[in-house]
Amino acid sequence: MTITKRIIKLIKQRKMTQVEFARQIGIANSTISEWKKKGSCPSADKVMDICNVLKVTPEQLLTGKGIDDEEDIATSNPESRFTPYDIQIIDNYHNLREEQQKRLVAYMETLKKLDDLENL
Repeated sequence: MTITKRIIKLIKQRKMTQVEFARQIGIANSTISEWKKKGSCPSADKVMDICNVLKVTPEQLLTGKGIDDEEDIATSNPESRFTPYDIQIIDNYHNLREEQQKRLVAYMETLKKLDDLENL
């Protein structure tokens, strides 16, 4: 898979529009269309901006590690539903202090209860 195809795939996974993505990295929306049509790649100076917006590492974007093989993992293990973004959230959780972790879990439990009540 090309870098451009990875970017497009990640934009869709993140439920972003191309316009929103282009605005966040500071390029014209037409630039993304050019990448698609001409099969060209983003300029090197934009790679870090792209990685920050899409929440991937430069290695993931350039090599496809964790992006390209995600479909293979999902196909080989249908129970696996964790995306790279899910893994990043878990990693962020583990970087919190214990008190913050407990608070976050309490927030999630409260949100679930509120959702259950709204769906009655």
